[in-house]
Amino acid sequence: MSTFLKNARMHRSLMIGGVLTLLLLSVAVLSLFWTPWSPTAIDIANKLKGPSAKHWLGTDHLGRDVLSMLMSGSQISIIVGFLAVSVGLLVGVALGALASTYRGWVEELIMRMSDFSIAFPIIITAVLLTAILGPGTVNSILAIGIFNIPIFARITRGAANAAWAREYVMAAQTCGKGRLRITIEHVLPNISGALIVQATILFAVAILAEAALSFLGLGTQPPEPSWGKMLNNAQTFVGLAPHLAIFPGLAIALSVLGLNLIGDGLRDVLDPKLARAR
Repeated sequence: MSTFLKNARMHRSLMIGGVLTLLLLSVAVLSLFWTPWSPTAIDIANKLKGPSAKHWLGTDHLGRDVLSMLMSGSQISIIVGFLAVSVGLLVGVALGALASTYRGWVEELIMRMSDFSIAFPIIITAVLLTAILGPGTVNSILAIGIFNIPIFARITRGAANAAWAREYVMAAQTCGKGRLRITIEHVLPNISGALIVQATILFAVAILAEAALSFLGLGTQPPEPSWGKMLNNAQTFVGLAPHLAIFPGLAIALSVLGLNLIGDGLRDVLDPKLARAR
C-alpha cells in the first residue's frame, strides 16, 4: 500500500483526476446541506440573467439559479453513475468469472448473451425501458447498468483466463482446490486491479450517458435538476444566454475528464509494465 501511494503521488494525471473528482464529490455533498438558492425556485422577473453578485452563474429561462441547479444536478450524476456501475460490476463480474471457471458451453452461452446485449446501445435500451416503464432516473440506471454488464463480463473472463495459466493457480489445483474456490480465493483478487480501473472509466461513461439520456428526455424528469436537462433547456436560449450551455457543459466535461484521468493513472500505477510500454 505504501508503494502504491508513493507511485500515485508521483503520477501527475492521477493527481489531477483526483482533484477534479474530489471537487465533484465535495460539491455533491455540499448541495445536500446548502445551495445559494433553491434549485427549483422560479423567479420570472430575473430570468436569463448573466452571472452577477446575486446569482454567481446567472439564471435560466424560469429565473432559477444556475449554480444551485448545477450543485443539485451533481447528486444525480454521481448516484446514477455509482449505481449503474455497481449493477454492471456485480452481475458482469459474476458472469465473467463463471465463464472462465467452467468454460465449455457455460462460457459460450455467457459470451453469446454478452454479444446480444452489446447489440443494443444505451440509448436504444433506454428507449425500450421508457416505452415499458416510462422515463425516469431509475430507468437510466437500469439502461446504463445493462450496458455495463457485458463489458465487465468480457474483461473479467479475459483477465481470469490469463490468471488460470499462472503458477499460483496451478499450485492451488495441485493442493486439490475446486475451480470455483480457486476463482474466489485466487483469481478474482489478482484481477481486481483491472476491474477497478474499468469501473472508474465506466463511471465517467455513465455520467456522460445520464446527461445524454436526460438531454433526450429519457432520464431525470423535471423539476429535479439534471445537467443533461439543463443543456436541453439551453438550446432555445443559447443566443441570448450562452451561460446556460457553457456551465453545464463544463461540469460534465470536467467530471468525465477527472474520472478518465483517474482510470488512466490507476492503470499505470497498478500495472507498471503497461506504463513502461506506453
